[in-house]
Amino acid sequence: MRVLVVQNFDNTGLGQVGTALAEAGAEIDLRNAHLGDALPENADEHDAIVVLGGGQNALADEEYPYIPALLGLLRDFEAKDRSMLGICLGSQLMARAFGGDNLIGAAPEFGWRQIAVTDDAAKDPVFGALPESFPAFQWHDDTFTLPEGAVHLATNPAARNQAYRVGRAAYGFQFHFEADQPLVRRWNALFPDLLRERQPGWLERFEDEATAHGDKADEIGLTLARNWVATI
Repeated sequence: MRVLVVQNFDNTGLGQVGTALAEAGAEIDLRNAHLGDALPENADEHDAIVVLGGGQNALADEEYPYIPALLGLLRDFEAKDRSMLGICLGSQLMARAFGGDNLIGAAPEFGWRQIAVTDDAAKDPVFGALPESFPAFQWHDDTFTLPEGAVHLATNPAARNQAYRVGRAAYGFQFHFEADQPLVRRWNALFPDLLRERQPGWLERFEDEATAHGDKADEIGLTLARNWVATI
C-alpha cells in the first residue's frame, strides 16, 4: 500500500492518520508541495492520497501555483477509484476540485467543538459506527458548498459541511480528526504567537479543554482514521 501525502504548510502532520497507516503497513510518499516538491502527474503509482491542512485558502493559486495541478490530481484519484482524504484545507481543495464553491472567511471555528453525523452517515463505511455526536478539534476560517452528488456526512452550527464523500472513497473532513492531544500540543508549541493573536487565552485554558474533550476526540479520531485506511 503506497500512499501519497501532500503537505501544504509546515508542521501540519498526519497525527492519527499516520498511526492508522503505520498499522496497515503503508509506505508514505510525502510531498511538501508548498516548498516546491513536485506532484505526480496522475494516480497510477499510489493507492491513496491524503491532502493536509494549511494556513492559506483554497483559492490561493497565485501564491501557491501548484494548486491547479493538485486539483487535477484529486480528480484523477477519484476517477481511478483510489481512496482520498482531505483534511481542513484539503477538504476545501477537494470541494473545489469537484465543483463546490469556496467561501473564504465565512466560518471561523477553533478548539474542540461538537460534530453531529447526518442520516446518510449511518450507511457510510467510515462514519457508520460513530455516535450521533462527538467532539473534534477545529482550526479554520473558511468553508465550502458541497459538490453536486456528494454525500453529506457531518455538520455543526459553525460550518454546515463538516464531512462529505465523493464517489466510493473520496472523503473530505473540515474538522481535524487527525489532531490528537499530542499533535495539538505540538501546534501550541510551534505557533504560540499566532495563537495568542488569533485565539487569546487558548494557551492558558488548553489543559482544561484537553481534559474535558481530548480523550473522546482522540478515540473517535482514531476510529475514523482506521475506517478510512480500510477503504484503500
